[in-house]
Amino acid sequence: MSEPVSGEAAAAVDRWDRIFEILAAEPRRQIIDALLDVPAGESVPLPEVATNPNIDTDLERVRLRLRHHHLPLLERERIVEWEGEPLRAYRGCNFEDAGLVLQSLYANAGALPDRLALGCRTIEHERRGGDRGSELSG
Repeated sequence: MSEPVSGEAAAAVDRWDRIFEILAAEPRRQIIDALLDVPAGESVPLPEVATNPNIDTDLERVRLRLRHHHLPLLERERIVEWEGEPLRAYRGCNFEDAGLVLQSLYANAGALPDRLALGCRTIEHERRGGDRGSELSG
C-alpha cells in the first residue's frame, strides 16, 4: 500500500516534468546552453544561438517558431526573459532549474552512448575534455 503524495512532492514531480518538457526541443536546449556561457544579466542573440551549427537551418523559420512557441514556453516557466527587437534572450529567475540539468548532462558526457552524443556540439566538446568558453569561440 502506498502513501498519498504530499502537495510538496506532487509539485516537485510536476516541476521535473516541466523541466524535461523545456529541454525536449533543440532550440530551447541551445538557448539555455548559450545562456550558461554568459554572465547573469547579459543576453544572447536570437535566432543564431537557438540553432545547432551541425544542422542546416532556415533562420527566418526558426525566428518565427521562437517567437510563437519556444520563447513563450521558456518565459511562462520563467527560465528566460526575451525581447523582440532585436530578438534576444536573458536568464529568467528560474533559469538555474534547467541550466543545472544541462550542466549535469555535460558533466557526464563520457557516459552517454554515441547515438545521444553525436551531433551535439557541447557534448562532443565535453567528451574531448574542452572547456565551455573555448567551445563557442572555435
